Amino acid sequence: MSGPSVHALSPHPEERRRRVSLDHPSRRRCAAPQDEGSEEPKGHVMTDTPLLDVTDLATHFHARAGVVKAVDGVSFSLKRGEVMGLVGESGSGKSITGFSIIGLLDPPGRIERGSVKLEGRELVGLPPDELRAIRGKAISMVFQDPMMTLNPMLTIGDQIGLALEAHESVTGTERRQRAIAALAQVRIPDPQTKVDFYPHQFSGGMRQRVAIAIALLHRPRLIICDEPTTALDVSIQAEILAEMKELVAQLGTALIWISHDLATVASIADHVCVMRYGKIVEAGPVLQVLTRPQHPYTQGLLDSLPSRARPGAMLARGAGTDAAPPPRLPRQAESGHRRADLPYVVIETVGKRFQRKSGVLRLLAQKAGLVGPLPAVQAVDDVTLSIARGEALGLVGESGSGKSTLGRIVAGIYAPDSGQILLDGEPVMSPGERPHKITTRIQTIFQDPFASLNPRMRIGDSIAEGPLAHGLVGRAEAGTYVAQWLAAVGLDPAFAGRYPHQFSGGQRQRVAIARALAMQPRSTSRSRRRSSICCCGCGRNSA
Repeated sequence: MSGPSVHALSPHPEERRRRVSLDHPSRRRCAAPQDEGSEEPKGHVMTDTPLLDVTDLATHFHARAGVVKAVDGVSFSLKRGEVMGLVGESGSGKSITGFSIIGLLDPPGRIERGSVKLEGRELVGLPPDELRAIRGKAISMVFQDPMMTLNPMLTIGDQIGLALEAHESVTGTERRQRAIAALAQVRIPDPQTKVDFYPHQFSGGMRQRVAIAIALLHRPRLIICDEPTTALDVSIQAEILAEMKELVAQLGTALIWISHDLATVASIADHVCVMRYGKIVEAGPVLQVLTRPQHPYTQGLLDSLPSRARPGAMLARGAGTDAAPPPRLPRQAESGHRRADLPYVVIETVGKRFQRKSGVLRLLAQKAGLVGPLPAVQAVDDVTLSIARGEALGLVGESGSGKSTLGRIVAGIYAPDSGQILLDGEPVMSPGERPHKITTRIQTIFQDPFASLNPRMRIGDSIAEGPLAHGLVGRAEAGTYVAQWLAAVGLDPAFAGRYPHQFSGGQRQRVAIARALAMQPRSTSRSRRRSSICCCGCGRNSA
C-alpha cells in the first residue's frame, strides 16, 4: 500500500485531492453505503449524540510577560466513528487543544472557560483521580515526541505492562503476551525479542510505533493523535493510518488527528478544522476545505506544499511565518587553496557495525562454549557519496535502514569502522585508535529536538553555548546574536528566556535548527556563500 503524498495536494488540486481523500482504502470503507439489514459495528451504538462536545474552550498561560492565549474560544463536536483533522502551523494551539481535552496542562497553563464533555460527562474541573481513570482507557493520546512518553530506564515490555495494569488485572504471562501482540500490531519486526529492548535501542520511528501500541491497548472511545506518524516512513505511515481508520469503523471510536501534514489529514479525516493563533479560522468537510479554501490562511498552507510540476521550486512562505535574514559573521580566510570544482563532502566506502551486547547468562554460556556471540548489526555497508557546495542531498529509507547512522558518521559522532569522510579535502575524524571529531563546520539537527535540548537550560543559553565556546561571539554580543538567530527561524527573540518544555514540537525543532546554524562555518575567500553540512536525523542532509 502506498502512503499519502504531499504531491497529491499540488497542481490540479480538485482531481488530486479528491484522489488522496477518497481513494484511500480506509476512506472507501467509510464512504461506502451500508447494505440494508447489515449489522452495526460491534462496540458502541452509532447515534447522533456527540461523543465529544467542546464548547468555547479557552486555555491561557499566565507568564511574567503577560497572558498567552494558546487556545481562544474553540468549539467543535465529534460523533462516534468520526475523524477530525486539526491542522495549523507550529504554535497555532493544536497540541494545547488536545492537552486541554485530556487534562494534561502544566502550570502556568489553565482552562479559563469553556466546556469539554465526553458522552455527556463534563471533564473540565474533574478531580485528578477521576481524570486518571479516564485517561488511557476512555481517552488515549499519542504524543508527537515518543521520548516524552517512554521511560528510558524500563524495557518496552515493562512499560506496556504498566499501561495494562493501570486499568486491568493481568498475570505476568498474559502481560508479556499482550505486549508482544501490541508490538506486532504496529508492525515492529521480531516483537518477541524487541519487547525486552529499551527505548534507546529503537530508531525514532520505532519508538513512535511503541507509543501508538500503548495508546491502542484498551481500545479507547476517543483517541487524540498529536502528529504520531511524523517520524514514520511512508509505507508504515499508510499502514498505521489504515489501522487507525479500521479501529474507528469497528468500535465507533472518535479520532482527533493533529497534524501539519495536509495530505495525511486528507487521507484519514472526515472533517478538518484549521487553527491559527488559538482560534479555528476555517472548518468543514475535508474535501471542501482543502479544495475550496475560504480563509487566506488556509490558502497559504496549501500554497506552501511542494509541487511535482515544478520540482525544486521555492515554496511559498506560510501565512504566519515572519523570519528575518540570518546573522553573518565577518569572513575568515581559509588556509590553503581549494578547487571550487571538487566535491565539498566526500564519503568513501564507509562501513559501520554494531556488536550486540550479551546478558550475564549468555556471557557465561559463551565462556562454557555452549553458544556463540550474538551476530553484529551491519548498520552501514560500503557507502560512497559526494556532495558539492550548495547541493542538497536527500537520504531516505525505512526506519532502521541506516540513514541516521550514516548522518552521525558524517557529523563525526560515530567513527566509521572502514572508509573515511572528507570535508573540503580535510578529514572529519582524527587518526588513531580513539578518533574524535576535529571540525566544527559540520552541525547536526537531530530527529528529536526535545531529547537533544537540555531541559534545564534556557533555549537562549543553548544556542549561545557553542558560539561562545568556539569564540565565534563574545559574551557582550551573545544576547543579540541569539535574538537574530531566533528571528531567522521565525521565533520571537523574547523566547530566549524560555525552557524547551514551554514550546510545541515544531517550535523546539526551530530552536534546534537555530542552535545548529549558529555555529557558522568559515566563508571561502572566493565567495560570500557559506558552505555548511547539516546532518538531520529526520532523514534529510543538505550541504
